[in-house]
Amino acid sequence: MKIAIGSDHAGYELKEHLRAYLAEAGHEVVDMGTDSTESVDYPPICAGVAREVVEGRAERGIVLGGSGQGEQISANKVRGARAALCNDLYTARYSRLHNDANVLSIGARVVGTGLAEAIVDTWFATDFEGGRHQRRVEQIAEIEAS
Repeated sequence: MKIAIGSDHAGYELKEHLRAYLAEAGHEVVDMGTDSTESVDYPPICAGVAREVVEGRAERGIVLGGSGQGEQISANKVRGARAALCNDLYTARYSRLHNDANVLSIGARVVGTGLAEAIVDTWFATDFEGGRHQRRVEQIAEIEAS
């Protein structure tokens, strides 16, 4: 799977860890930045990750920051992105199962590397359930288009 990944300075170390983890698992990883722990503004990076997904250059995206909140918000400003903040396994599973999330946000100051790996694994292993949830995802898209 081709995955776009990006972070701010607070998420940099977890981004580097997950980038290697995903590559080792056989995924193609596109690193959208940042390149260090030097302070950087996250909105353009996270929007860039979301654009890669929405425009079909990546199948899924991951954004990382201190809490993951701003990163999720920034990614969700891109029309067609469905970014979900998942700092636990339950939200990782249900963001895919019920919401067909295409961008995963994680707070690097909230979760450790082991839990982050488990969140990523759960998120990638969970398929969208469809059914009544498809109707809701379509309603979200209609709201976004208005």
